[in-house]
Amino acid sequence: MIAGRSYKFTRAISRTPSKSVTGGLRDGDGPNPNAAIFGKQHGEYIEALKNAGAGLTLLPALEEFPDSVFVEDTSICLRDAAIVLRPGAETRFGEADEIRPILANMFSTVIDLPGDGFVDGGDVLLSDDRAFIGLSERTNEEGRNALFNCLAGFGYEPVEINTPKDILHFKTECGLLDSGTVFATEKLASLGCFAPMKTLIVPEGEEGAANIVRYNDVVFLSKGYPKSEALLRENGYSVAVLDTSEAAKVDGGLSCMSLRF
Repeated sequence: MIAGRSYKFTRAISRTPSKSVTGGLRDGDGPNPNAAIFGKQHGEYIEALKNAGAGLTLLPALEEFPDSVFVEDTSICLRDAAIVLRPGAETRFGEADEIRPILANMFSTVIDLPGDGFVDGGDVLLSDDRAFIGLSERTNEEGRNALFNCLAGFGYEPVEINTPKDILHFKTECGLLDSGTVFATEKLASLGCFAPMKTLIVPEGEEGAANIVRYNDVVFLSKGYPKSEALLRENGYSVAVLDTSEAAKVDGGLSCMSLRF
């Protein structure tokens, strides 16, 4: 196990949101995101990553793929290799093909997810030594098992989670705070899947705050969750609050918009 490999990073990959993001996937009805405001918020996200120490690669927009700003769903980036995933939504099938050449230029080893199963990166949480993967509408058992086999070669112990049906992605309701601590909703924590790690419970009514990102010494938190911000600061974390209101309109969040390694 490499201590801190789950949040001590030097690089990040992100993709500029397309104008077509207004037609992105979403669970249920609601207003479309404003592409111009989304672009502004994404720019602030990029600057926050840089301020946290990221050498950032910003990829151009892909207008043919409205959800392509959510680059995390396409790949897993590790210390020594990248794993190209197979996102589970049909409209996103080509996104992995677009990012594979980029990864091949950055990593000496690029692994394509074996088999025919599906995995969205939003269903994968890596601690220093464990791979938590939740089943969802976008990640099936065949894909999860194939990814577990890939990650075993890099020292990760598999943890299987049956994500509650009303949660889109596993990481919608959890995020890693440090090597031994997870920030999670009561609903996920009650499954017992995080033990023996410490779980900091998201305050009731602020479940949308759970999708945090830890990058080096900074925890990124979505705007609008004052109880969660206070809780994180009380527990000694440095917090950067970012507006993700437009991403949320197409079921996106902080972790979705970058690959961190």
